[in-house]
Amino acid sequence: MSLNTTEPTDLNTEDIGGYVPFAYLHFTIAAAVAIVLCVIGLVGNIIVLWYLCNKFQKNNFTIYSKNLAASYIIFLLFSVCVLLLNIHTLNSTQPHFEGKESLYLFIEIFYDGALYSGMFILTTISLESCISVKSHVWRKCHSPKMLSVTICVMLWLFGYILSLSENLVCTPDAFVTQTARCTAIQLITFALAIIVCLPIMIISSLILLIRIKRIFNQQASTELYAFIISAVIVFILSIVPFNFLWFLLYFNLIPIDFHKVALFYASIYGTVLNCTIIPYLYIIAEIKWKSKSHISEKTDSITNITSSKTDSI
Repeated sequence: MSLNTTEPTDLNTEDIGGYVPFAYLHFTIAAAVAIVLCVIGLVGNIIVLWYLCNKFQKNNFTIYSKNLAASYIIFLLFSVCVLLLNIHTLNSTQPHFEGKESLYLFIEIFYDGALYSGMFILTTISLESCISVKSHVWRKCHSPKMLSVTICVMLWLFGYILSLSENLVCTPDAFVTQTARCTAIQLITFALAIIVCLPIMIISSLILLIRIKRIFNQQASTELYAFIISAVIVFILSIVPFNFLWFLLYFNLIPIDFHKVALFYASIYGTVLNCTIIPYLYIIAEIKWKSKSHISEKTDSITNITSSKTDSI
């Protein structure tokens, strides 16, 4: 997503580019609401990260989940920066200032890098859960303790290499003129998101759904798999449609009068909602798992007491 190519510099004038009068007010309100959502998402992800670091025994799932929460925190923080810059651009009498382009570039590198890393980590969580469901032996025998840490480091590096490549190669001018290198980067990012990650998530989710149906009475596994499936569904609904739209926009496959600024804000809302909803899904799943585990422990203790009394008689 190119932030520099969607800068809303002229929305404070009337009837420019098909926008209604005072459109800048509408976009300012949209940005302010998105900032509130970012704050809500930051609170949820910080809670999840703290909980995973302090309350959970370290395993592959918690390592991936901590990295996913960290990527969402970084993404939401830089989303706030983007939105504040856009509010400044929309409402300031001097929207351009020295170093603004460099600041946009810096923000976008971290913004896109966190988004790509989160996508790759969520895909890995889905894939590893699917593999562990199909083969518990593989998980125990062929999953060294440091494997998940190594994979997370590689995913972070890959996400930020992709972000650097996209932002340094696809400059605003290159994005508009569709240079060969920029087109190659756009094709690679689209293929990774839609052709690689998306099918893995969908297939893994289907396998986990079948698994949930078979082990419905095993509450811990059910809650875990249900959270993963829910997270994948939220990702598909909130991010994938806008990936398609940006891809179509780049290749001029949608109407010329399509509002890039409106698409930018819609994309912001989609990605922010994704990063905001997922931690709260995790919190709900954890609460449900704890309540069911507590009931199960009570039932087991009552059963043990009853059996011990029976034996004594």
